[in-house]
Amino acid sequence: MSWPLLIVGLVALQRLGELVWAERNTCALLRRGAVEHGRAHYPLIVGLHVAWFAAILATLPADARIHGLPLAGMIFLQAMRFWVLASLGPWFTTRIVTLDAAPLVKRGPYRFMRHPNYAVVVGEIALLPLVFGQVAVAIVFTILNAAMLAWRIRAENAALASRR
Repeated sequence: MSWPLLIVGLVALQRLGELVWAERNTCALLRRGAVEHGRAHYPLIVGLHVAWFAAILATLPADARIHGLPLAGMIFLQAMRFWVLASLGPWFTTRIVTLDAAPLVKRGPYRFMRHPNYAVVVGEIALLPLVFGQVAVAIVFTILNAAMLAWRIRAENAALASRR
């Protein structure tokens, strides 16, 4: 297997593992009386991420070079992602799920910003294609992701407004 395919495969496996964990957390929160918000945009987010992986793989040159600076950025972002996930623990979901009685997470990177996981995703969507020199994929999906996140963050902020 080539290094580029291995790198993309590792990121994809990490995302799949997160989806399994997030789904387990979502079900547990819903059983406790939590409510899901912004359900309509969720399939679009999943579709965007699947299309991003597909575009990377479809345009990956057979002799793709690995660019060190974006790869270092991706490694840094994975450390940030683990910090986000560790901070959220059982509250981590890929959906907008709120439980009124629960306090908002204020530890880890959430001490410094409201949406650190989205900041990580923005970086990943730009950097992973750049690891292989795929500038067009990075630009197109960064723009699409920005539009999706604008919708998502509005929905999440509205869902959490009463708890801030």
